[in-house]
Amino acid sequence: VQLQASGGGSVQAGDSLRLSCAASGLTVSSYHMGWFRQAPGKEREFVAVIAQNGITTYYSDSVKGRFAISRDNTKNTAYLQMNSLKPEDTAVYYCAADRATILRREQKWYDYWGQGTLVTVSS
Repeated sequence: VQLQASGGGSVQAGDSLRLSCAASGLTVSSYHMGWFRQAPGKEREFVAVIAQNGITTYYSDSVKGRFAISRDNTKNTAYLQMNSLKPEDTAVYYCAADRATILRREQKWYDYWGQGTLVTVSS
């Protein structure tokens, strides 16, 4: 099983980025797909999750209204559209897959993790 996160980069405040999480060895339609991030010197934190049904989503308060999580089961890929980026969004972003029947934000429950992609937002 492999989750390949990509799409990170260095941008200015107010810019947008779209992160992708391509899965191999698992079928994303069978998993809740989540995004987490870890800023320098901080613990990894929850960002967003999309349910297996592709409809139900949860966001952290810090990104709600600016980020949008989605999935394309035909491409076996999840996405994180990030708009109105702020310097405090600077972090390594990780995607993860959870096969639970309930939607969860706690990273300890996620079964598989990608390697992370770095997002740097300058002011």
